[in-house]
Amino acid sequence: MARTDRRFDKPTRNPAIRAAFTALKQQTFVALVVLTAGVSTATAAPTPPDLIVLGSRIETVDSAPSGAKPVEAFAVTAGKFSYVGSAAEALRLAGPTTRIERVGDRLILPGLVDTHVHATRIIELNTCDLKNESRSLAQIADVVRECLMRFRKQPGEWLRVAQWSIYSGNEPDAKHPTLRAALDLAAPANPVQLMGTDGHHAAFNSAALRLAHTPDGEIVGLSRATLAGPLAHYRPLVDVGADGEPTGGVNEEARYLVLPLHLQGQDLSEVTREPGRVTKRLNSVGITAFQDPSVPATSFAIYDKMQAQGELTAHASLATLQDLDAAELRVGGPDWDALVAEAVSFRERYRDNPLIRADTVKLFADGVMEGNPLGTPPTLPNSPSLTPYLQPVFGKDERGRATFNGKYQDPQAPECRAIAAPPQCAVSSGRLQHGRAVIMEYARRMHQAGFTLHIHAISDAAVRTALDAIEAARAEDKPGTTRRADTLAHVQLVHPDDMPRIGRNQVFLAMTYAWIYTDKEYDLSVIPFIQRVRDDSFKALHEPDSYYERQAYPTRSMMLAGGVLTGGSDAPVESRNPRPFVNMEIAVLRARGGTPPLGQPEAISIGEALRAYTINGARALGREAEFGSIAVGKSADFIVVDRDILSVPSKEIGGTRVLQTWFQGTQVFTAK
Repeated sequence: MARTDRRFDKPTRNPAIRAAFTALKQQTFVALVVLTAGVSTATAAPTPPDLIVLGSRIETVDSAPSGAKPVEAFAVTAGKFSYVGSAAEALRLAGPTTRIERVGDRLILPGLVDTHVHATRIIELNTCDLKNESRSLAQIADVVRECLMRFRKQPGEWLRVAQWSIYSGNEPDAKHPTLRAALDLAAPANPVQLMGTDGHHAAFNSAALRLAHTPDGEIVGLSRATLAGPLAHYRPLVDVGADGEPTGGVNEEARYLVLPLHLQGQDLSEVTREPGRVTKRLNSVGITAFQDPSVPATSFAIYDKMQAQGELTAHASLATLQDLDAAELRVGGPDWDALVAEAVSFRERYRDNPLIRADTVKLFADGVMEGNPLGTPPTLPNSPSLTPYLQPVFGKDERGRATFNGKYQDPQAPECRAIAAPPQCAVSSGRLQHGRAVIMEYARRMHQAGFTLHIHAISDAAVRTALDAIEAARAEDKPGTTRRADTLAHVQLVHPDDMPRIGRNQVFLAMTYAWIYTDKEYDLSVIPFIQRVRDDSFKALHEPDSYYERQAYPTRSMMLAGGVLTGGSDAPVESRNPRPFVNMEIAVLRARGGTPPLGQPEAISIGEALRAYTINGARALGREAEFGSIAVGKSADFIVVDRDILSVPSKEIGGTRVLQTWFQGTQVFTAK
């Protein structure tokens, strides 16, 4: 983007700045005389900076001694901050070609750091897209019909539908009793996949389910019979009805039985053609550094092309994602040497790269902990739980939405011990994404090879396992090894006993704060499965002393224990927009749209949220010497926003607009 010399409409009200600027125009540059040991030595004047920015409100997010004067200006030379301090001193550095930017009373912040954003998936593509909107099954069927026509799909061709809302809508009716039935009516001759916005769920019609194959490639279809036979390993991940037949929902790695991993997700051909759209989107919301937490081998080329075309206007940290599911099912177990070698090859690819690093690996400890209240019987959560999941018996209101009156099926009841037991008698504590031994060994091997771990951990048992893996891996690190910024992502439920471990290990926490709010439809998919509640009222679901209310997203407690909070949007989950200021607002309020807060004592301050999105994020990526604050020697990444987020009412933080984004001293975004 071409540079602009546009000024903001409000001039500075600081008389010292005005006086210094006036005097500057009357001065000429002279040689600097340095006296050393009583001898006068003339030297050339220092190189003038390329840019000086003046502003009455600059938040550096850098450590400053108590009583230090507020920063009024900074200078940029060769893409880095070369001076930070007073306006008068900054202006003395100016030369004939120095550009002067006056921001007035607009707030200047360091460029933001998103530690968990699936960057190649945040832009809108020309695909069939449900846009994460709440829709009934009948409405979903209508969209599928329209997409088949719009994209001119021939019989037998796949239709993949993006951004399907998992946690709202999906109400059945007599004509559309299940996802499978709804998709069958809409597309009887085409295999269809709905791709959940959370990246963990999918839904298929009958034409697609018939294509399911065993891990060794034999097509057997997904049915009651195959789930009891060759595909029994995947039974907990498949939604079934009272008759045991799949009802359409297929979750986690079981999705790849129907549509192989390399064909999953959206079509990235548009991104490959125009990779610069990714960083333009990031820059538009103030992000100048990020970590893509799940980069398969096929996606590194997108970042290479982005950089080659000069469009990588952000520091990129790429966490290598390997197909550990396939490795685990391999005869003889994972080929550890091959996995390590592959990860090392990507790290070496960027060893001397000024913008890209690939020194982190991604590991899934679990999936997600939402059940499906609309299933018959309800589908239980699949994330591992420290206690068995309960079996709530849900009803439906006149619109088909789930209701709950406090009734539970007791798996120990006589009817559950009968030969023809009701379908809602299962006892389950969920399961880890991989066997515990595989998780522990992967962490150990990758630590030994010098990688940082980025572990997806949602449930209490998954968080505990992830901490076990980090501690065991560190115990075998070579003496003198620098402690790595091992990170847990999402961290929805944490047992109190594990809080001190998070602090003791100084674990980094990639939190998606935008998820921390109360919502009845979502709450019914989680809370009744975890703890007994008497009905579906807000008061019953959110008892102040209940386990979920105290331990869900315990951000303040983890921070006080010694964990390091960062901001990880997880876009495009829920929204393709990384929305950093919405995340900050909800971190402070733990509420959205006027709803009552979720676990208010766990709220953090806006200052703490800002640090999570700046210097803490840089530390999590091991790059705090490069960026994360406005400090001399760091990359000149900064943004100008339309309000002072540190002083406005908390409910106004989420509406913050980025007016300018600068990366390495160059303006890369200007609001229209």
